[in-house]
Amino acid sequence: MLKRHPLDAVIIGAGVVGAACAHQAARAGLRVAVVDRGPVAGGTTGAGEGNLLVSDKEAGPELDLALLSNGLWRELAADLPREAEYEAKGGLVVAPDETTLTALRGFADRQRAAGAEAVEVAAGELRELEPHLAPGLAGALHYPQDAQVQPAQAAARLLAASGAEVHLGEEVTAVLLDASGAVRGVRTPRRDLLAPAVVNAAGTWGGRIADLAGVHLPVLPRRGFVLVTEPLPRVVRHKVYAADYIADVASGSAALQSSAVVEGTPAGPVLIGATRERVGFDRSLSTEALRRLAAQAAALFPVLAGVRVLRTYHGFRPYLPDHLPAIGADPRRPGLLHACGHEGAGIGLAPATGLLIAAALTGARPPLDPAPFRPDRFARSAPDTPEEQR
Repeated sequence: MLKRHPLDAVIIGAGVVGAACAHQAARAGLRVAVVDRGPVAGGTTGAGEGNLLVSDKEAGPELDLALLSNGLWRELAADLPREAEYEAKGGLVVAPDETTLTALRGFADRQRAAGAEAVEVAAGELRELEPHLAPGLAGALHYPQDAQVQPAQAAARLLAASGAEVHLGEEVTAVLLDASGAVRGVRTPRRDLLAPAVVNAAGTWGGRIADLAGVHLPVLPRRGFVLVTEPLPRVVRHKVYAADYIADVASGSAALQSSAVVEGTPAGPVLIGATRERVGFDRSLSTEALRRLAAQAAALFPVLAGVRVLRTYHGFRPYLPDHLPAIGADPRRPGLLHACGHEGAGIGLAPATGLLIAAALTGARPPLDPAPFRPDRFARSAPDTPEEQR
């Protein structure tokens, strides 16, 4: 006689991706538990800006996932409270010269062919969209589908709406296996949670959860800083960033990279990002990263040069070498699924990730081809630096 589990799945991670997986699984009629070593949104989600971006995605699997998520976020926004600060503000990618603008046009043409909306803005029209932009820019591409959300609030609301059994402050110490090697649940210092499926939504710790299950997933942390200004009148209307941000997102370099990403918030402060560097889990403050961000933001918006920065924060993006997340069932370990490695795009890609995971759990037809996100696509290799082994 088959033993019936009280749960259909255990989701490891209470960030926005784990919350979205729980939300979509519940909508599919599944009973799930969510377990996290810390609080809701205590990792990458809580350190994010809340980007829901189409604009920075090259045509291909990630853009397809982003477009699906974009529509899902719009649907979810109707049920989110005002505190979640969902705002369909649109994005503006600016070019300093004609050479860069020509490259952006080609990038946007490929995105449009995949279903994204992108409208070229001439230099003389930029001030109509952003009155405080620096003069002398060659032009820009406007992406009306780009949006923003307060990530911690969004994660908390999705998790609450799922009705999942939630266990916070409990680190998963083992992935439990049956005699055949299939997953049968997880162990924490307080309890065993039994289920025929486990979803690894542990963000930057996704590689360690994979190790516990006896499989390899090369998730590495990629550190990033954000500056938060004093509250201001709405001096920045869209999410505005320099075109070199797109190259930084696609880069695999471990060195410090920075490119200005500037946006206002409903509460008043302006958020300024974004840096990227692979330094393991080093949480020390980088004055060089902060200096670069401040200088680049002031170059884009001179009005910010005299504005006070009230605080900074930083976190770690879960990086995978090919810049695509791992989503779906792991054929190397029956019952194990992954939903991690989204790098800086996890908040934007969370709803579609949840939908793919729910389809994999129920055997339903997936909303798009999951093959590019296969968790077993990486050959085993040594970490790049000693710090990344820790």
